[in-house]
Amino acid sequence: MVKNKETEIPSINLLGSGTVIKGEIRLTGDFRIDGTLIGSIDCKGKVVVGPSGVIEGEILCQNADFSGQVKATVKASELLTLKETATFSGDITTSKLAIEPGARFSGTCKMEGPAGREFKAPPAPANEGQPK
Repeated sequence: MVKNKETEIPSINLLGSGTVIKGEIRLTGDFRIDGTLIGSIDCKGKVVVGPSGVIEGEILCQNADFSGQVKATVKASELLTLKETATFSGDITTSKLAIEPGARFSGTCKMEGPAGREFKAPPAPANEGQPK
């Protein structure tokens, strides 16, 4: 007997301007927010917060692009970009962080590499800067 294997097609989801949602959202595709979300997002794709978008809560995603207001704990496994119109307050854990001039950032950032490996500064040479 042959089983049909459905391939999952990632979808693009939108929370429109003027819409307010309180709760938990889980999705496999990308998510664009131009309205207000108070709660959490667990997204396998990219989370985009437009200039009119507002998020308060927790975000877990692969990539994120913020142009609006975000007050959250964010874990982005690859890249988080704060655009020039972004206002961010909270804690970030990501592999790569890009902050454009004009963006506002208040909080902490922890850089991790692939598979949760934390980046560590290389040790300083033992005799560097000491007279011989």
